[in-house]
Amino acid sequence: MTAAGLLLAFEGPEGAGKSSQVARLRQRLRTEGFDPLVTREPGGSVAGDRIRDILLDPALHLEPLSELLLYAAGRAQHVAERIGPALSAGRLVLTDRFSAATVAYQGHGRELDLAFVEALNARVTRGLRPHLTLLLDIDPELGLARVAARGATDRLEQADLAFHRRVRRGFLAQADADPGHWYVIAAARSEERVAADVWAAVAPLLQTWRSA
Repeated sequence: MTAAGLLLAFEGPEGAGKSSQVARLRQRLRTEGFDPLVTREPGGSVAGDRIRDILLDPALHLEPLSELLLYAAGRAQHVAERIGPALSAGRLVLTDRFSAATVAYQGHGRELDLAFVEALNARVTRGLRPHLTLLLDIDPELGLARVAARGATDRLEQADLAFHRRVRRGFLAQADADPGHWYVIAAARSEERVAADVWAAVAPLLQTWRSA
């Protein structure tokens, strides 16, 4: 896939504040003259949004492999319908979660075979990788306390603490293995301080991309 645009992904454990930081970055980008496409996973397409309803429904039990394949199906639609065309058109894309989440949640969290998870990711993304992944890192206990304070929790948020600790380790392992494409930000601080770190990570990349 030819990607003339720029893909930025936000990742992190539950309660890390990804959605808030995506919204803040979108607003900052608009003031800087950019017109980003903002999307999310699971979701991002009509089919993907229906898959999202299944994946997050707390009333449903899903086998780990079924869960993985549903995420993969949604991502295939997302890349084909929205992310791929936007990048080919030279747009800046912000996504709230992408393929690294599957490695962390289904690979590390559900303890599925990592080689299989990564091969499936490569197939459904057509080899597409974010130019930068912003990992909002937070201790799972604090993150889950934030989630609980918001009210109703979804199926993944209701998983036990051991699962969420494995997920966090999965994210950090990916960041350690690819420091050139990952930026880790301590997310337990105020939204303003986290947003400042997000901009510090993104701004140099935007300058290079804009001048290319």
